[in-house]
Amino acid sequence: MAERLKFDLVSPEKLVLSAEVDMVEVPGAEGDFGVLPNHSPVMAMLRPGTLTVESDGKRQSFELDGGFVDVTPEGVTVLAETISQA
Repeated sequence: MAERLKFDLVSPEKLVLSAEVDMVEVPGAEGDFGVLPNHSPVMAMLRPGTLTVESDGKRQSFELDGGFVDVTPEGVTVLAETISQA
C-alpha cells in the first residue's frame, strides 16, 4: 500500500475533515503548492482560494478565506476562519 498523509482541516467551530489522504493542494499566499507524504516541514499563510484533497483517486475541494497550513512529519493541518465545500 502506498504511503498516506494525515490531514486535518479545521475551522474555529469544528474539525471539518480528518483523513488519511494521498495529496493536498493548498492556495499558498506566495503561490499554490502540493503536499505529498514526506514533504519538508513548512508553515505558511494561505490566501483565499480552493484547497483540494485527493484520496483513492477522488478529489474533494473546499473554499477557504485564507488561513494557515502547517506541514510536519506527522501530517498536514490547515486552519481557516471560513471553510465551505466547493
